[in-house]
Amino acid sequence: MKRGKRGQVWIETVIYTAIALLMIGLVLTYAKPKIEEFQDKAILEQSLEMFRAIDDTIKDIGVAGNKRFVEIGIKKGSLQIDGENDKIIFEMESQYEYSEIGKEILLSPDKRIVAYTEKIGGTNKVNFTINYAEYNVNITYQKKDEFKIMGKAPTPYKLLISNNGKIGGDTLIDISLSGLN
Repeated sequence: MKRGKRGQVWIETVIYTAIALLMIGLVLTYAKPKIEEFQDKAILEQSLEMFRAIDDTIKDIGVAGNKRFVEIGIKKGSLQIDGENDKIIFEMESQYEYSEIGKEILLSPDKRIVAYTEKIGGTNKVNFTINYAEYNVNITYQKKDEFKIMGKAPTPYKLLISNNGKIGGDTLIDISLSGLN
């Protein structure tokens, strides 16, 4: 008789453990995407602040010959310097839907940054863009009209932003990496 009770205790233990694991699995199935969404939202907000710091430096650099350093950390996504089209773009795949899908919005307070979200499969691709051609600014990367992508990195990038004077009505702003990244 004692043997039967011991067997029953083990069976109950296994069943309760299986039920507990099933419940944990169900909670994680719902919670993990929400956690990733909140993490992506936080990263996008930090990236937007980094993007604004670059823009503020470009706006406030002053007269020809001035140079400023900006340190930026990229945890996820990429920063793109498009010298050919005079744009700076931050792009990231995200669980978070930053703006209405398929519509460009101008972000406050200065209305210079355009946010755009598009659906790609089960995720979203979020872009922040500033078109400097609209502000009579010619952007270059290391003094060339090139396209440069900076991806996530364990250490921050150190950007040197320089005002190289004017040609015609456009202010020449050069962005280059300082040090090794």
